[in-house]
Amino acid sequence: MEMVGRVKDKNFMARSDTTAVSILVDHSGSMRGQNILLAAAACQISHELLAQFNVRTEILGFTTVDWRGGESRALWRRNGKRMLPGRLNDLLHLVYKAADESVVPVCGSLFKPMFRPDLLKENIDGEAIEWALGRLLAIPAQRRTLIVLSDGVPADDATLFNNDDEYLTRHLRKVLVKKREVENLDIIGIGIGDASCVEYFYEKNFRINSVEDISYLFPLLIKGIVV
Repeated sequence: MEMVGRVKDKNFMARSDTTAVSILVDHSGSMRGQNILLAAAACQISHELLAQFNVRTEILGFTTVDWRGGESRALWRRNGKRMLPGRLNDLLHLVYKAADESVVPVCGSLFKPMFRPDLLKENIDGEAIEWALGRLLAIPAQRRTLIVLSDGVPADDATLFNNDDEYLTRHLRKVLVKKREVENLDIIGIGIGDASCVEYFYEKNFRINSVEDISYLFPLLIKGIVV
């Protein structure tokens, strides 16, 4: 594979067995179409490259169970609808590949569920990152990297309508600031399409708009991770 050839070198292999990578994909409704195709392509390329270096890798996704609130909102309504209730939707976190699985997906087959029209709903990023990092930090490794693929800011209608407008973005920033204190942990934000907000949340950030962008960027990212 040409992209592997661009990064594979005997000097790069030393750290592969002490490195763990998690890729977390935004499954919001705005990701439908080109954006989710780019995300799936990025996952495919990243996994194939990381597998060449025997890097323990997880590929995860996040969305919500329902639109505009689920059982969480129903419970809140039944209990009197207190002011500023916090999150009012039910989280749906997805594991496409766990760190202890060695399978390399053929032609993106592992990521086909990303294209289900009923899957992509709302996105509560802060809690998803906490979940992904909890899994990542449990993997025995000396160096860890979380790559977040997203096309916008956190959004959940029920939560934002009944809290202040910055509730979800504030929590995301809080999570990211706190995790900067963790040694040997990198968090990289990849903005898909017009997601300029990636610069607002992530110190290390890049943007992709095409398969060509992925083919150029991700081999360089993987090289930086395993070197």
